Amino acid sequence: MLSISCLVCLACSPKRIALNSVADALSSTGDGGAFARDDDPELIAAAVPFALKTMESLGDSLEDHVGLRLAMARGFTQYGYAFVQQPGLATMEGDKQKHAIERASRLYLRARGYGLAGLKLAHGVTEAQLRGSETGRTAALAKLTKEDVPLLYWTFVPWAAAIAANKRNLELVGDVPVVAAMLDRALALDETYDLGALHEFSITFDSARPEGTTPEKQNQHFQRAQALAKGEKISPLVTYAESVLAPAQQKKEFERLLNQAVKFDVDQPQARKQRLANVLSQRHAAYLLAHEGDLFSD
Repeated sequence: MLSISCLVCLACSPKRIALNSVADALSSTGDGGAFARDDDPELIAAAVPFALKTMESLGDSLEDHVGLRLAMARGFTQYGYAFVQQPGLATMEGDKQKHAIERASRLYLRARGYGLAGLKLAHGVTEAQLRGSETGRTAALAKLTKEDVPLLYWTFVPWAAAIAANKRNLELVGDVPVVAAMLDRALALDETYDLGALHEFSITFDSARPEGTTPEKQNQHFQRAQALAKGEKISPLVTYAESVLAPAQQKKEFERLLNQAVKFDVDQPQARKQRLANVLSQRHAAYLLAHEGDLFSD
C-alpha cells in the first residue's frame, strides 16, 4: 500500500503541476479574455474547437479540476449557440438546418454534463438531486454560494438551450422546473452576475415556466439587465426585441432597439471586454431587421 508521503508526491508531481497550470490558464480565459475581446467571429470560430478539445484532454487527467469543468460548460455552450445554431437558423434550410440544430443540441448537452460534473465536484450536488423532488432540489441548491453562480449559470443555460432545441423530447421538457429553480437560486445569490446575464436570460426563459410570465415582468428584467450592462454590451436590446417586441407586434420599438444595437461602437474602451459578443449581437440585430417582414404582419 502506498504511504501518505508517496501519495502526496504523486499528487504534486511535476506533470500534474504543469497540467494544472495549463488548465488554470485555459479556464480563466472565458470572461474578458483574448477571445472575448476579438472582433473577428470567423477567427474565433476556427480557434475555439482546438481550445475545447485541449480542455477535454486535460480534463481526462485532472478529474478534480472544477474550473476546467466550468470553462468547458461555458465554451461548448457559447460555441454551440454562436457558431452552430445561429448560423444554421440564419443561413441554412431543410436538412442542413435540422442537422445544425441537432449538432448544437448535442453540444449543449455536453456542456450541461460538464457543468453538472463541476457542481458535483464542488459541493456534491448531483443530477439526481436536481431532477428529483422539489425538497431535495432545494436542499442541494442551498449548498451553493455566490462564488458558485458562474458554474450554476453555465449549467442551466445549456440545459435550457437543449430543451428549446428538443421540444418534442418530453424528458428534457420536463426539466423546465429544474432550470427555473437553478435560475432562481442564482438570482438570489448574485443578481448582478456577468453584467445582468441572469436578468437577460429571464426575459426569454420565464415564459416557459409553468406559471408563465407577463410583459411587465419581462420589461422589468430588461430594464434591470440594461442597468447592469453599464453600457458595455448590447445583447439585452436584441434579446428583448426578438423575444418580446416581435411577438407583441411592437414594430416601432423593435426597430428602435435593434438600430441602437447596430450603431453601437464596439471599440469604445468600456466595451472592449465584450467586443466579440457585441459584434455577434450586431450581426443578429442586422439579420432581424433584414427579415422583419417575416416577424410582423403589416
